[in-house]
Amino acid sequence: MKKSNLKIVKIDKNKKLFNYEKKILIKELTLDLKLGYFDFEKNKPQKVKFTLEIDYRDKKPTNDKDLKSIVNYDKIVKLIKKLVKNKHYNFLETLAEDVFDEIFKDKRIDKITLQIEKLEIMKNCSSVGIQISKKRSYEKF
Repeated sequence: MKKSNLKIVKIDKNKKLFNYEKKILIKELTLDLKLGYFDFEKNKPQKVKFTLEIDYRDKKPTNDKDLKSIVNYDKIVKLIKKLVKNKHYNFLETLAEDVFDEIFKDKRIDKITLQIEKLEIMKNCSSVGIQISKKRSYEKF
């Protein structure tokens, strides 16, 4: 009689068979900060608005008693406030890179879309600014 090459695999009922794709939304965080390349921008604070979409992955459902089981939007808002409090940025793009660097320290984060707008800098415009998306690369170099 021929021996079968098939193996029986037992499925652990406690093992999660799901991957979660989650998104944090932070809309219109408005701060007064010194930001800009020109001298008149360095002398007085201006209103700047931040809007973020942060995509992250998780293999576990959220634990309602564990703050570490989520990406905490309050922590992200405080992080942005801390970045702009002690440093002058000439360009929105360099500020964006610092925001990306800090948020991507959480390994669950997959993609960030960040919009930063100056609200009072140009006449006849409600705002001017940038939008940048940055995605984690899983390729090995």
